[in-house]
Amino acid sequence: MSGEIVPSASGDRSAVAVSNSGVVATGDNIRIEHRPMVLPAGAVGAAVTGDAVVRVNNLPTLDSAVFRGRDEALAVLEALPAAGTGMVAQSVRGLGGVGKSTLVLHHARRFLAAGGGPVWWVDAESAPKVMAGLAGLATALNPVHAGLPLEEAAQWAVVWLQGRTGWLLVLDNAEDPADLDPYLGRLTTGQVLITTRRDLPWRDLGTPLRLDTLPPAAAVDVLREITGSTDTAGLGRLAEELGHLPLALQQAGAYLAQTRTSPGDYLDQLRQDPAGVLATGAPGDPQQRTIAQLWSVTLSAVETAGPLAVDLLRIVAYCAPDPLPRAVLHTTPAIRRAFDHALGVLAAYSMITLTETTVTVHRLVQTVVRATTPPAVPTPQPRGIRRLLSHRSAPTSPHPSSVALALLNAATPPGSPQEVRTWPVWQALLPHIQAIVSHSEINDSHPGLAFVLGQSAFYMQARGQAAQALPLRERALAITETTLGPDHPTTALCLGNLATTLNRLGRHADALPLEERALAITEAALGPDHPDTALCLNNLAATLSDLGRHTNALRMKQQALPIAETTLGPDHPTTALCLNNLAATLSDLGRHADAQPLAQRALAIAETTLGPDHPDTALRLGNLATTLNRLGRPADALPLEERALAITETTLGPDHPDTALRLGNLATTLSDLGRHADAQPLAQRALAITETTLGPDHPDTALRLGNLATTLNRLGRPADALPLEERAVAINETALGPDHPNTARCLNNLATTLSDLGRHADALPLAGRALAITEAALGPDHPTTALHLDNLATLRRVVDEASGRATRRYPKAVRLRHGGTLRSARRW
Repeated sequence: MSGEIVPSASGDRSAVAVSNSGVVATGDNIRIEHRPMVLPAGAVGAAVTGDAVVRVNNLPTLDSAVFRGRDEALAVLEALPAAGTGMVAQSVRGLGGVGKSTLVLHHARRFLAAGGGPVWWVDAESAPKVMAGLAGLATALNPVHAGLPLEEAAQWAVVWLQGRTGWLLVLDNAEDPADLDPYLGRLTTGQVLITTRRDLPWRDLGTPLRLDTLPPAAAVDVLREITGSTDTAGLGRLAEELGHLPLALQQAGAYLAQTRTSPGDYLDQLRQDPAGVLATGAPGDPQQRTIAQLWSVTLSAVETAGPLAVDLLRIVAYCAPDPLPRAVLHTTPAIRRAFDHALGVLAAYSMITLTETTVTVHRLVQTVVRATTPPAVPTPQPRGIRRLLSHRSAPTSPHPSSVALALLNAATPPGSPQEVRTWPVWQALLPHIQAIVSHSEINDSHPGLAFVLGQSAFYMQARGQAAQALPLRERALAITETTLGPDHPTTALCLGNLATTLNRLGRHADALPLEERALAITEAALGPDHPDTALCLNNLAATLSDLGRHTNALRMKQQALPIAETTLGPDHPTTALCLNNLAATLSDLGRHADAQPLAQRALAIAETTLGPDHPDTALRLGNLATTLNRLGRPADALPLEERALAITETTLGPDHPDTALRLGNLATTLSDLGRHADAQPLAQRALAITETTLGPDHPDTALRLGNLATTLNRLGRPADALPLEERAVAINETALGPDHPNTARCLNNLATTLSDLGRHADALPLAGRALAITEAALGPDHPTTALHLDNLATLRRVVDEASGRATRRYPKAVRLRHGGTLRSARRW
């Protein structure tokens, strides 16, 4: 940028505002390139005077006309006083590429347009550059200063500013507070703005303005306005991948606009080759700085300031761009001191966001760092992180991804992830575990990987996220089977855990062979009377019950209970589990009176060993309430259901699948007591939670649909109930099969609803099919068989009467709707 010609105050000659600087706009920082000055002919002694002084500036052109999402930050700068004495300089701090210089440039142009000035931009990257920039201001005000030594010219400029108000001085990209110390205390009569990525205790500065990434909507607006693309969804995905970082958005937008590339194609390229894409600017724009270029300079500075800091940044680069607990890095006191110092270096260069408890790294910083990290090589596993610190350059040093995995594994809380008390820690660690295991550098040979996968899956499943736990279970099993062999007890444990997850997803047929294999391995390895064998028997039996094979399940549960009682004792939680599941199967077989004392004993053990407010205690309460309901005692069941719901909602949350189970059961009990209006909202909420957490095609969703339909029917709304019943039948036929007892239950209820609507002929074949399935699955003497037989008899009589045929003699029929809820036994 050459000089800018402005009129003088008297109007009889030209005043020249000149600079010995070439200014280049580069996105995040404005580079001032100093070069020898050549004065125009006749310019010597042409000092700027009068009103022309306020128009003196060396502001560069804007690097982009698109500027969004910074209204609040601009307001902070515009609220600064433009004149006075004793003013404090304002710093703008943040990550490289976040738009600090662009923000200040927009403010400076507004300042100038509002009549403020002069406005002078100084490259403050080093002390000589600060001096040269101030000397440039002196020369712009009076070209005669071009002949002075830089230090004298700079001092003249400072004295000149001290004698005036209303000016703005920008010290851009300051690196070291010491470079500004000779000037800040003296420049107090105008505005001084400092942009810096260094988060250091600067002197003579007020509260810093910390610039963060753009809001998501503003980031999409930036891309849309640069590219002209109308693909809002694609731009949103790209903006999210770029972490809403302004320079990255500008770089990507310019590339898309120049090459006519779609957001989706650019995103695919970014994911396949992040290093190459982030180092590539738009064709034909050699001045555009890229994210990779910007941060490579920063990383070099960090390496010089603290070599361990780069090692630590590479470790956390393999974690998630979410707050990472600092406790993960504090393995020993010696390590803590070293790591805390390294974190301080990274925070000083704004490469991380550091609080007393967490460390956060921007996703693009992570991408660039991972892309520049040397590839992993097979190495011995170190005995501790201390070895890494003492041998960081040795060829046997582990890859940063391996170190990150080891640190996260060590940070997982002791005890079962199913215990609610461990959940806050798991919640903080889980995104980082999910991120680390997704990287290609972490292959299945890493020690401890199967364990952390399995524990994470336990936590996710306990939180009602079985679908997300499934791939972790599958990978843990594959690793264990490869490393320990197909017949190892740990392999059996992984098989059983995977089966549990499949059962939670309603995939009982897929779970069955895994449970059978787990039992065979455990019996062979540990013996038929081992407590783990009892658990395998119990879990296999529960799967058989889910498949409607209650008679087969009963024998196994009867076999598991004495093993648990003998080996673990009569009051052990596992014994309570076996009692609970045996009671459930007896109730499924219509033996409710036999089930009741077992369910009561299971509840007593849970309350004693786990406490009155434990989720498993709520499960036992609910199962006992179910038995009481089936015994025709809904009034006795009601307080148990209410207490079970309160415990579950408090411990697991209002949107957990177990909360939906408790809501559904309470709704059924209320309906059995004739309180249908009270039951309806609970049944609706139970359905909504189940559909959201387990999906629209899960067997539990069919159960909630049927229960809501039952309540609607009891409210006299069969037309509203009909589509729910039809959907429930379709789900069960697909998920459980056409001959499952639950399918029969739904068929019976659908037939009853059709009959209520006067469609007796349509209902008759459904009722006949429900009876046939139930009789085959549960036997001719089961209470449900009797129920379906009565319903079929009633329908036949009605159809005969409607058709004018002679009414045949039928046994006395009691037309009932089978609207009870199913209780799934919990598997361990």
